[in-house]
Amino acid sequence: MPSGRTSKKARQREQLIMALLQQPGLEKAASVVGVSAITAWRISKTPEFEQEYRQARRECFSQSVARLQQMAGAAVTTLGKIMVDPNAPAASRVRAADSILDHAAKAAEIEDVEVRVSELERAAERSK
Repeated sequence: MPSGRTSKKARQREQLIMALLQQPGLEKAASVVGVSAITAWRISKTPEFEQEYRQARRECFSQSVARLQQMAGAAVTTLGKIMVDPNAPAASRVRAADSILDHAAKAAEIEDVEVRVSELERAAERSK
């Protein structure tokens, strides 16, 4: 197969992946890329597409998680302010307090699991 054709396929695959990350479905993505829905479907069934699309989604998700982590401090501050604001409705203060306690408990559980996993990994390394 000529390299120009392979290059075209790779470009179409990349464009379709980018469009799928931004559009609600395959037909809309195909339209954005300028290919038929059938062509987009055929491209989407190739192993290369499936692997590259999975990787692109992972990267997008990872970026979203990073943004959430960056905003966590402001979220906690907001909850804390509502919780201690005597002018806030009681229901809002209770909800903020409950949310803080819930997230703190989950964070403690995660830390405990991380410690136990680390200990198990060290024990497994020592037993080798």
